[in-house]
Amino acid sequence: MKPRKVWAVYFSGTGTTEKTVCRIAEGIAKALRTDFGTFSYTLPESRQEVLRFSIDDLVVFGAPVYAGRVPNVLLPYLKEKVRGCGAMAVPVVLFGNRNYDDALIELRNILRDDGFIPVAAAAFVGEHSFSTTLGGGRPDAEDLALMDEFALQVAQKVGSIRAPEEEMTVDVRGHDPVRPYYTPRDRAGNPINILKVKPKTDAAKCSGCGWCADHCPMGSISRENPAEVRGICIKCCACVKGCPTGAKYYDDEGYIYHQHELEEGYARRAEAELFL
Repeated sequence: MKPRKVWAVYFSGTGTTEKTVCRIAEGIAKALRTDFGTFSYTLPESRQEVLRFSIDDLVVFGAPVYAGRVPNVLLPYLKEKVRGCGAMAVPVVLFGNRNYDDALIELRNILRDDGFIPVAAAAFVGEHSFSTTLGGGRPDAEDLALMDEFALQVAQKVGSIRAPEEEMTVDVRGHDPVRPYYTPRDRAGNPINILKVKPKTDAAKCSGCGWCADHCPMGSISRENPAEVRGICIKCCACVKGCPTGAKYYDDEGYIYHQHELEEGYARRAEAELFL
């Protein structure tokens, strides 16, 4: 079955999920010689309206992994405002070199319940939002080559399907029902709570350009006063990694401890996983 259009749909605070999903979707579209389009649900205004597809679409649907799951702040949008209407889907999660735990099976199930037919899936590695060394530089050349291979495999599978059916839902790794979100702990086993931690602003570096406010996925940073974080912070680090002058940072003791524990405990190269 040749879809009318292949879509790359993603939430991407620092750009790694966007890069991954777009490369895969564009590769599928090229192999199938069909149209390609993108939709980002990263910013708050993009999550206000219903996102609807049709049976003629193939959607590569991406989300980052937060604490081993799909970010809980995205669940209302994903469950209430996304409509598959029989479209085929390829759920893709992007994890920061630790583990994707149950994020992929959770995203697959959400899309299935939204009316999509998930025919393939994948978990890829990107640089961790907290760090520049954990998964640093990823996705790299090896990852990109694997994305291209995956895209071709998906295109071949889709091309062999006459009509998508619910029974085609791809099997993926993970627990169903999904487990609780991963809890960071200190070396004594005590939980570290960083939920209310917010970024700080170095006034000497801040130019007041408002970049961080414009790119905050939660719309939590004041444009008039970028040092003011009025709403919740999901620790996506879009502001920290994207600030043109390097003015944003975290100094919370628990946050920094957790960052260093991740960097020390998961320094090995994590591998992507593909499901077809």
